[in-house]
Amino acid sequence: MFETVIGLEVHVQLNTKTKLFCTCPTSFAEHQNMNTCPTCLALPGALPVVNKEAAVKAMRLGYAINANVNHTSYFDRKSYFYPDSPSAYQITQLTKAIVQKGEVFIDLKDGTRKRIGMTQAHLEADAGKNMHEGAYSKVDLNRSGTPLLEIVSDPDMRSSEEAVAFLKKLHSTVRYLDISDANMQEGSFRCDVNVSIRPKGQEAFGTRVEIKNINSFKFVAASIAYEVQRQTEAYEDGVYEQEVNQETRLWNVDEGVTKSMRGKEEAADYRYFPDPDLRPLVVTQEMIAEAKIMPELPDAKVKRYIEELGLKLYDAQVITADKEMAYYFEEMLAQGAVAKTAVTWLTSELQGRLNKIGSSIETSPIDAKTLGTLVANISDDSISGKGGKELLDYMMDNESRDVNTLIDKLGLAQVSDDGAILVIIDEILAGNPDKVEQYKGGKDKLFGFFVGQTMKASKGTANPAKVNELLKERLS
Repeated sequence: MFETVIGLEVHVQLNTKTKLFCTCPTSFAEHQNMNTCPTCLALPGALPVVNKEAAVKAMRLGYAINANVNHTSYFDRKSYFYPDSPSAYQITQLTKAIVQKGEVFIDLKDGTRKRIGMTQAHLEADAGKNMHEGAYSKVDLNRSGTPLLEIVSDPDMRSSEEAVAFLKKLHSTVRYLDISDANMQEGSFRCDVNVSIRPKGQEAFGTRVEIKNINSFKFVAASIAYEVQRQTEAYEDGVYEQEVNQETRLWNVDEGVTKSMRGKEEAADYRYFPDPDLRPLVVTQEMIAEAKIMPELPDAKVKRYIEELGLKLYDAQVITADKEMAYYFEEMLAQGAVAKTAVTWLTSELQGRLNKIGSSIETSPIDAKTLGTLVANISDDSISGKGGKELLDYMMDNESRDVNTLIDKLGLAQVSDDGAILVIIDEILAGNPDKVEQYKGGKDKLFGFFVGQTMKASKGTANPAKVNELLKERLS
């Protein structure tokens, strides 16, 4: 039996307006090589200046995950040459990063919670982008110098489930903190996965393989599963030392396999040395105070939703996993929606309809105030649950979304007046004397018939609870 050991290196693109060491904008999808200057092009004589906003955002993550935020940190040069790196080195932090140590707690499917340690989070400048068109390769340096926060976990994860849970928690956290949009499709949240196996009970780690630049949770899980199987089979076949090398591999999406890219470099291969153009980064008390200003984070929201709103743990976790979902939910409550009912209508009714049209909470045609008002009308029995679904379907297909106006227009107002309902009940009972006698003779199942006939006669507008209550009175 083998144990899997996983560590992650997550690259988070910080959502600063300008790059890490110059004033070029960081806007996405501009024309190639437009967001450049002598500094990010590494022209002779151009000197870097640290972006204060990037440092504050890095610190904010540190405080959020109970890490050590160093008041003095250092920049180093990591030497390598690729076409997308015009300076032939990357400015990063090796000697002493701005954030060190820390912890992230993940919730697993079996209901357990696990602590994942974080080694450090350091600032570094991103490279440019290579583009291959036919027989030509081109380089776009718009991204060169964009601020990255590389978050390095401890090798504490033992399965792909734990790795994905860690990534999702980190993804959610950086979005709540508003330090990154964490858009995986655009590459602003991507990770390298370090995987090894070892016989159960063995303390020493096995040979570590790095899988580079994976940009979806699904591919992270799939690449780990493949790599664990590959290493396990090599171990069982007696060729582990020959086939499992310390190397960098790429995940091939089409084939569902990892493929060797290059031998894994050690720190010595990069020839790190202190950056001579950058003085130590010393944070001020003003920066510390700014970094400590943060919103309520997912774990705190889960606790509050359970204790104050009476939600189940699972529902609270679903709502808080996504920042937009949580804020949408809280706006619904502000409109008078009952919390437990709001959860159902948000996560099931609305989400189901959004999935059908390929939309999301951020682009939903139904805003939180509208859905909150709809749910509030259900909670106070102004409309029935069935009427609510009919109303939601109507609003998904039409621009008119004034809930109260539409309730009248569509005739969905629920009748809770005893007198009006009793008139209908008396007519139903009078028209079915044989069934009344059968019911009184012990055929209790006929009660459902009377309820159904009453609801049908009222065209679904009668309050079901009232119908049941008044029918019992009449039939007794």
